[in-house]
Amino acid sequence: MEALAPSRSLVERSYDALLDAICAGELRPGDRIGQDEIAERLGVSRQPVNSAIAMLKAHRFVVDTGRRGVVVAPVDPLLFGAIYQVRAVLDPLATKLATPRLDATAIRRGRSIVARGQALMLAGDAKGVLQADIDFHTHIYELSGNPVIVDTMRLNWLHLRRTMGEVLRLPGMTAQVWKQHARIWEAMVRQNAAEAAELMREHVVHAVERVGPPEAT
Repeated sequence: MEALAPSRSLVERSYDALLDAICAGELRPGDRIGQDEIAERLGVSRQPVNSAIAMLKAHRFVVDTGRRGVVVAPVDPLLFGAIYQVRAVLDPLATKLATPRLDATAIRRGRSIVARGQALMLAGDAKGVLQADIDFHTHIYELSGNPVIVDTMRLNWLHLRRTMGEVLRLPGMTAQVWKQHARIWEAMVRQNAAEAAELMREHVVHAVERVGPPEAT
């Protein structure tokens, strides 16, 4: 984590910095989060750090242990499985809703994300590939026009970031993911909403079947 420059919302930036550190493994499950230490590292006062920690606690990324204070929450395999159960329903629905809403700009952006993900895969940039994966699905959520899907999946993807980085490092996994993304997107471009939604359902279901839930940490 680097010191933060002054900004309009230091609470939001403190939250993002802590969340990035948790998702990247810089802060591991069980690590204590000292408010003074974090504030010094980020170059801010305790107040935005305290507010950021409260947000992280509400979103289940940190837990209060009492005597040890606030620590990074363990990766919960039950939560991972629950998120994929939700995704198996919401991702195909978002795909079906988004397909008739595609315009030239949306099509170009979708193809650009797929091309970027494939290029980052070939470059061996696991972090970049993960972000492109998130961008691909988020693009579809936003195109769905359903704000409940957008808000629900935004929080869920924050939790998935903690495990998906490792998933995308498995041999052959990344190439398979981006082939599936390309097929889903081109079905949407052809305005075949039913095919695209089914491809998305298979993409989500098979992903968790191949990898399985993460071990509790």
